[in-house]
Amino acid sequence: MDDNTLKKGFLGQKILAFPKSILAQIRNNPISKKFYITNLGYYPVANHHYRSRKTGAKQYIFIYCTKGKGEIVIDSKKTLVNPNQFFILPKRVSHKYKADETDPWSIYWFHFNGSFAEEIYNRYAKTDEENYKNISFSKSIIDQFNKIFDLFNSNYLLHQIEYANLLSLNFISSFIYHDFQPTNKTQKNDSLVDSVKEYLLDHLDQNYTLDELASKFNYSKSYLHTKFKLETGYSVLVFFKLKKVQKACEYLSYTDLSIKEISYKIGFEDPLYFSRTFKKFMGKSPRNYKKSQRK
Repeated sequence: MDDNTLKKGFLGQKILAFPKSILAQIRNNPISKKFYITNLGYYPVANHHYRSRKTGAKQYIFIYCTKGKGEIVIDSKKTLVNPNQFFILPKRVSHKYKADETDPWSIYWFHFNGSFAEEIYNRYAKTDEENYKNISFSKSIIDQFNKIFDLFNSNYLLHQIEYANLLSLNFISSFIYHDFQPTNKTQKNDSLVDSVKEYLLDHLDQNYTLDELASKFNYSKSYLHTKFKLETGYSVLVFFKLKKVQKACEYLSYTDLSIKEISYKIGFEDPLYFSRTFKKFMGKSPRNYKKSQRK
């Protein structure tokens, strides 16, 4: 078992783990299968962050440090990481990485894969110019990450997944090639669907019927159902369950809460029903998912 020192997560962290149904679509999609994201996130001031994988990860891992310090060890070779530096870890290669104990790093990260991913990594690995991996901090970089995160987090329509993966490729390529500065900014759209999503995300510990939500937002339930599914690819209640499960993934990966405790925190009174729902979305039980995060 590899060591993973992280018990409570980090204040302000952003994490997304994709369900198996979405990953299956991506792997078979002619546009995204060449390059796609499997996980992504942001860890601010990641005190005690530590990962050790004896056989490596199944994906390439991109890490961009904006503040603080850390270190990466690949096949026993240690590299110190400072602010405004990025690194890409090869897949299936033994590695460790951790935040500095006195000045812990803040990092943006992606796990990525696909037939084109190897070529992207090879281009990165072949470059040995001095200071190559130093990227000046800019708000546009963070805006681009937030846009990608919001796209993946907002709905699961195929064309939007394709777009988010293409933006992710652009994002990582901009580091490798240094000649692309994304200018798109995250925009807030105050639509009915956005309002409903925001409300659901703020109340993951609750349960609602479609009637209750329709009444709260003063629309008929048939209109709300149709509008929501059109913009997100899911019905309201299925979307709500998925967000609960994704939150459970975060708890399973970054806390010591029991499965029973997690089920209660996200509004499941029956832990067995929670486990069945989790497996339906993620393709494995909460217990097995937790084990997989330790490998």
